[in-house]
Amino acid sequence: MRPAHPTEQAVGMDHYVSDTDGVGGRLREDDEHFRVRELERFDTEPVDAATDAYPHLVFRATLRGWDTNDFASRLSDALGISRERVNWAGTKDKYAVTTQLFSVYGADPEDLPEVDGAELEVLGRAGRNLEFGDLAGNAFELVVSEPERPANAAAITDELAAFGGLESGDRGGSAGDADGDDGTSIGVPNFFGQQRFGSRRPVTHEVGLAIARGDWEGAVMAYLGNPTGAEPEGTQEARAFVEETRDWQEALERVPNRLRYERSMIHALAEHDGEPGPETFRAALERVPSNLQRLFVHAAQSYAFNLMLSERLERGLPFDRPVAGDVVCFSDTDAPDGLELPDTDRLQRVDERRVDSVTRHCERGRAFVTAPLVGTETELADGEQGEIERAVLDELGLDPADFDLPGEFHSTGTRRAMLVRTDLALETEPLTLAFALPKGSYATVVLREYLKVDPVDLG
Repeated sequence: MRPAHPTEQAVGMDHYVSDTDGVGGRLREDDEHFRVRELERFDTEPVDAATDAYPHLVFRATLRGWDTNDFASRLSDALGISRERVNWAGTKDKYAVTTQLFSVYGADPEDLPEVDGAELEVLGRAGRNLEFGDLAGNAFELVVSEPERPANAAAITDELAAFGGLESGDRGGSAGDADGDDGTSIGVPNFFGQQRFGSRRPVTHEVGLAIARGDWEGAVMAYLGNPTGAEPEGTQEARAFVEETRDWQEALERVPNRLRYERSMIHALAEHDGEPGPETFRAALERVPSNLQRLFVHAAQSYAFNLMLSERLERGLPFDRPVAGDVVCFSDTDAPDGLELPDTDRLQRVDERRVDSVTRHCERGRAFVTAPLVGTETELADGEQGEIERAVLDELGLDPADFDLPGEFHSTGTRRAMLVRTDLALETEPLTLAFALPKGSYATVVLREYLKVDPVDLG
């Protein structure tokens, strides 16, 4: 174990679990070097099914240079409909080639527009819209450009196999898809990756923490202000101006048009007569899309989760098997072959009598040790893991009841597996990693162990 990059430590990822020096290099030199394909799990009816019973058109999109939110906006504009009628199962990156599902309420196949950088394939109709998480996982094929120490990848793989409770080469199977090349099974902490918080400007968790504390003004200012050196100079100056003056009318002249969410918030504040109060700041936050509102709170929960995992690492507690007091979840038996998919609706507390039997389930990929994404219904663990969870919440000044929030900000919470295991296929010329991850897990939590570089070079 060794210290992580300072930018990662700022979002709760304090360590790498592999000691070997990283291969270096960078990702996304070309969009074709970062390929992501959803492992789909959503049933459809034929496209000619009755639209009254099946009003949602479902299609598969392969996107080049499109952020999911931006593509949804472009699609809704072309169709002349509300953006809220466009739904998807998982958010994908802009600088990549991504394949994912979308649903559109009330659309017909001939309505779909031609969009540069998008290939659309109509699959059928559904009685409900896609919801976030309506997929089993994602398959990745990623090329590392200009690695400095490519030979180190093999040693890192061995270390990650050991961390996952596996011997090198054990449980080798599919990597990237159900019938891909044989790989080596590895395990890494199931951190929330840097993009959860913002790769260049990690502030979404700060917004969420302020919301959970009832500080609506602080939440807005965390998003509008907070200039960082990773942004263009003009953007930094605009954010500094907002922080220093709170002159909302002038801010509209200074904040770039491309920062449309910031501008939506500023418009709400500029339209208000007099000094804005908490309700006005809350209304400004509610100007952004509903999924982004939820993301703010989710980022705060994710930050706390990362801190809990880092503390468990510090204490030397295992990730691949339980200790007394842990809460485990069991596997989803309907997951695609080669993919370990936790089912966090099936939880069990592990007392001293059950440690050995649950350990055997964990060894076989049938159970997973969890930590909480804290919400109103969260029940914390017992034993040493319970101490960790309570200490992190105390440090952040949070309580599960704090997530009893209005509208899209409300969260009941859940639990999440601490360890993610995958079968990884490694090629050396060019250095390429192919693997599949369950939904909600981040490719960067695997890649950070291999490259050990500034997170900007991972994103």
